[in-house]
Amino acid sequence: MSSSSSSILTEFSGRSGQILERLNTLYPALIDLSLDRLKRLLNDLGNPQQKMPPIIHVAGTNGKGSTCAFLRAIGEEAGLKVHVSTSPHLVDVTERFRIAGELVSENELSEVLMEIERVNNQQPITVFEVLTAAAFVLFSKNRADLAIIEVGLGGRFDATNVITPMISIITSISMDHEAFLGDNLAKIAHEKAGIIKENIPVIVDQQKPEALRVIKEVAQSLNAPCLIKNQDWSIIPTETKLFYKDAKGELELPLPSLLGEHQFRNAGLAITALRTSQLPIPDHAYQGIAKAVWPARLQRLYGQLINLVPSDCEIWLDGGHNPDAGQVLAQMIQKKWQDKPLHLIVGMKDNKNVREYLAPLIPLSASIQAVMEPDQHLAMPITEIIKASDNYAISGGTVEEALSVIKKQATSPVRILICGSLYLAGSVLKQDQ
Repeated sequence: MSSSSSSILTEFSGRSGQILERLNTLYPALIDLSLDRLKRLLNDLGNPQQKMPPIIHVAGTNGKGSTCAFLRAIGEEAGLKVHVSTSPHLVDVTERFRIAGELVSENELSEVLMEIERVNNQQPITVFEVLTAAAFVLFSKNRADLAIIEVGLGGRFDATNVITPMISIITSISMDHEAFLGDNLAKIAHEKAGIIKENIPVIVDQQKPEALRVIKEVAQSLNAPCLIKNQDWSIIPTETKLFYKDAKGELELPLPSLLGEHQFRNAGLAITALRTSQLPIPDHAYQGIAKAVWPARLQRLYGQLINLVPSDCEIWLDGGHNPDAGQVLAQMIQKKWQDKPLHLIVGMKDNKNVREYLAPLIPLSASIQAVMEPDQHLAMPITEIIKASDNYAISGGTVEEALSVIKKQATSPVRILICGSLYLAGSVLKQDQ
């Protein structure tokens, strides 16, 4: 399965970007789910994936990045040194690699990419495979107590699925990337469940029945203990606290730092994974969920963009981009954001299901403006967003232009939510610096 894109490198810059651009010419496929090319490269690199600290591998449709953020926050609260590999990045490629708590430097990343380019010796390789190999090399060269690896796409044939983790996690599964993963939840769940390894525990969010059935079947076939939300562990929120419970006992915890009720589940996945592991995590460290940071997940902006609207307005940013993400946003808006008018600024990645994403949001918004930034990777045309909204949305042009419209029309404090795409979020964060 592949999707060619000559513009994939618009996401990258600097010396690392130049190296990735050269490598991209060897196999310019945006997505090609396969393990053979990377296995060959890793073998030539000395199999760094076998020399990393204990690994937690995270797959799913929604919530992967947030779950990784909670895992890291808890681990660091326990005093552990934690490596983290996530994707995509929002502003700079170095965001993908956190080494023992610190983002990789441009120089260190460039050195590793040059090594990979030399060892690869002009053989076919995708950019994501190169970045995955870079994570493994970086993590094998630097000491840590834990490595957190986020799946890029799917699971079974994702480039990250060459590792042997101590724990696997499968977050919420919904419809997304159907062209690559299948046209129903059972097929998508089968791809996600591909990260499950023999005899290795897998921590599972509450799923729709057809998805859960597949995950349980795969886990049983591999004799992998399967710990499922509301069956083997639970997490119950109040107005001020979270109450977690599993076979080992109960924890009373602060609310997560990341907003939205879906983050309770993601925090629970991280807690369960670390309590299932053999890592030295004292009970007090689980309070680290209140310190987790993850950009563009209901993130309030305080930078340059706030100067473009009246001082009593709020600007928020969210990178969710599929129908389930739209539902989650709508639930949060209904429960927490009814105190002032909400204006949406929406930009989507081409080929996403914008109609179903917008459907629950339209009744809750005072206005929707469709936008497309000049540097927004694989952006959906504004006309398509408007059409999918049944003409409820209007053209906003760019984010800056849309904000100026709201400024002219606002007669009282309003809340503005920029949403629909991680690529849009990256562009917005650059402007907000």
